[in-house]
Amino acid sequence: MSDTSHLSRRDTLKSTAALGALALTGAGALPAAEPAKKPLRIGVISAAIKGKPQTRNGHTWSFCQYLHPEFDFVAMKKHWPQAYESFQKYYRNPQVTFGGVLPFADTRITHYYDADPKVAAPYTEVFPGVQVARSLEEMAKEVDAIWLGDASGYGEDHFDLIAPGLAKGLPTFCDKPIGGDAPGTRKILEFARKHKAPLMSSSLFRHQFGMEAALRMRDTGEFGPIEFITATLHSRYRLDSWMIYGQHPVWSVMTLMGAGVDAVSMYEHQDTCHALITWPDRFPAHVWYGEPFEKFEYNRVTTHFKKKVYSFTPSIEGSFDYGHNYEMFRMAATFREMVLTGKEPVPHQEILEVTAIVQAAAKSLTEKSRLVKLAEVMG
Repeated sequence: MSDTSHLSRRDTLKSTAALGALALTGAGALPAAEPAKKPLRIGVISAAIKGKPQTRNGHTWSFCQYLHPEFDFVAMKKHWPQAYESFQKYYRNPQVTFGGVLPFADTRITHYYDADPKVAAPYTEVFPGVQVARSLEEMAKEVDAIWLGDASGYGEDHFDLIAPGLAKGLPTFCDKPIGGDAPGTRKILEFARKHKAPLMSSSLFRHQFGMEAALRMRDTGEFGPIEFITATLHSRYRLDSWMIYGQHPVWSVMTLMGAGVDAVSMYEHQDTCHALITWPDRFPAHVWYGEPFEKFEYNRVTTHFKKKVYSFTPSIEGSFDYGHNYEMFRMAATFREMVLTGKEPVPHQEILEVTAIVQAAAKSLTEKSRLVKLAEVMG
């Protein structure tokens, strides 16, 4: 099945009834919770990139905007003109609300934190009513949940940024790469468990429309078991980029195949790399980073079931922008469900193993592409 052979997905997604069904069967989905009786107060944190602030952090501006009812287009055009058209046509278009559910009526971003308060100020103009948080500790006292966004960072500052909220048991989204390395990821996971704070971390790829369809195919068993998967990322590869963006295709594999990975081997050639991910009890999976493209769709996942091959990209009905809007919405919706129910949508072991796979692949490159056991990088 290819992308274009679906039933009219754009029409399907406009249906409130269909949307409800999708919400119950999507990747990492939870049973639909009752709306909050009063608006859920969300505190948003922008991570740094090796100590430097992310002035226009797309993972806090684009991914979180579904959680806030008010939006100022004039301020948006002033502060982030490059993204203005996407917000106008898709993300904040009143005609693109996936059945009338957006923006969520029972959530509100009340605080925004950046280590540099001046960087945070434009956010409060674009999203009226948001305050610049003076400290993480102060914000944790004033909100019901935390969202940490990191567009291009390495994760080394994530623990310090979310620890005050986790210590209070606040439901928290922590962007990838969650802990920088496997020991750092484990530290966050254990801290969250200690304080009984619901925690969510994943790639946006986990929430694509095609991924949700692939998971339904897997779970019904209609086409037999998954034999192997090839997950690709369109773009050109570098090792430092692999540590950040290699997370995406690895998350695609993890979402469909699950935890229990044994070892990883990676090979690089010019601006392309190939990683082989192995389990002791199932077929391996393939990750390509550096696939060229004629039309921008960012990634492709091809799932080989016993009886069928299913391939998808983020696009819906040929539109990357519409599909990208959907996957961002679904990730925000999954976070909202976690805040309402207290139930984590992503197993901790999957979160930990994704970090370890990325690290083991990098280690493999230095050792003639040998299979590196995940245990070697766990710390």
